[in-house]
Amino acid sequence: MRPCVKHNFLVKDVKDLAETVKKAFHIARSGRPGPVLIDIPKDVTAHKTEFHYPDSVNIRSYNPVVKGHQGQIKKAAHLLLEAKRPMIYTGGGVILSDAAEQLTKLARYLGFPITNTLMGLGAYPGTDKQFMGMPGMHGTYEANMAMQHCDVLLAIGARFDDRVIGNPEDFATHPRKIIHIDIDPSSISKRVKVDVPIVGNVPDVLEELMKQLEAIGTKPDAAVAQWWETIADWRGRNCLKYRTSPGKIMPQSVVEKLWEVTKGDAFITSDVGQHQMFASQYYKFDKPRRWINSGGLGTMGVGLPYAMGVRYANPGATVACVTGEASIQMCIQELSTCKQYDVPVKIINLNNGYLGMVRQWQEMFYDNRYSHSYMSSLPDFMKLAEAYGHVGMRIERPEDVGPALELAFSDKHKNDLVFMDFIIDPTANVFPMVSAGKGLTDMVLADDHL
Repeated sequence: MRPCVKHNFLVKDVKDLAETVKKAFHIARSGRPGPVLIDIPKDVTAHKTEFHYPDSVNIRSYNPVVKGHQGQIKKAAHLLLEAKRPMIYTGGGVILSDAAEQLTKLARYLGFPITNTLMGLGAYPGTDKQFMGMPGMHGTYEANMAMQHCDVLLAIGARFDDRVIGNPEDFATHPRKIIHIDIDPSSISKRVKVDVPIVGNVPDVLEELMKQLEAIGTKPDAAVAQWWETIADWRGRNCLKYRTSPGKIMPQSVVEKLWEVTKGDAFITSDVGQHQMFASQYYKFDKPRRWINSGGLGTMGVGLPYAMGVRYANPGATVACVTGEASIQMCIQELSTCKQYDVPVKIINLNNGYLGMVRQWQEMFYDNRYSHSYMSSLPDFMKLAEAYGHVGMRIERPEDVGPALELAFSDKHKNDLVFMDFIIDPTANVFPMVSAGKGLTDMVLADDHL
């Protein structure tokens, strides 16, 4: 198990069991969070011992760095103030370390453009004028262009993974100074060489960086205003616009209406595929931990179980699962659990009769040679939801999208699980798109397909 866990333990004596559990939780939750395996042989479970659970543990070989290096933080502060084309790039590490407040304060003080990765959405308010949208494979035109052409990049709790920067060789062709803050030293300079590495707990480092900036007392270079003019031109491309088909529901419009009806204040979970990207692109997350998905792990079927867990963790909250007709069937039996334990989540099923992202790739890269990407044996989801004792809806006309969502989230169905089966345009694709192996700015936009 060692290659796929943060650490593992083999308990050989029942007297060590309680301390091992304490150590496992400490390792799993501190530093960069990750899974820890405790292997308990049967003979250990058969023995007895006096129970004592320690209040704290001290692991000599495991002591994550919390405070960042003062010299490196000072160097970073000067770099940021001298930047002419700055960019702030943040990832899931900001969410995991609960550093959204410190990040927002820093970004607004500097006045720099900022982007959140798929796992970092909500770390900075999605409706703020400084927010550039998501970067990467399905990121916005302006975020990708700014990432590629900036002269100073402040990376916080991010990994520079292939879904964000595309081809590392292409990313490296544009010289820039990179500051990288992360609690995991193995994540720094792993894919992209950085100039100012800072190992430490994100909120602690950001607080210290803020102090250094305030102590210096000067404001960012005036040339940043020209950088914002360039960004405004990129934004003018309106890269998230999408085509409409008469009489057909567009999935993007469903997510836009969901954001409007829930006032942007819902907890949104998703599965994997086109619907995941539509949700991340068109639902503006202003708060951290409101967007729950499996990211690059690509786990289909998790949307409904995630929604159930979120609702239990946040009683009374508005929770919506954005899913697709293939993903939802992987754990659809949890509708029974929702009935038994009264879990009133709302399910937005974007039903296009395809494995949408697979179909999109087959269309774009395999000359429309569709293979095993269509769903010709779907159930009647409305009747299926009703069979489990829930409220089912089938929405087939664009004009019914808003009323259906408003009804589902109204007081009338406050305590009901509502399954909304939206029959969407089967040809809708996710844009922008950076093809595998391409550079970050080599994007296919919706304009090319309108």
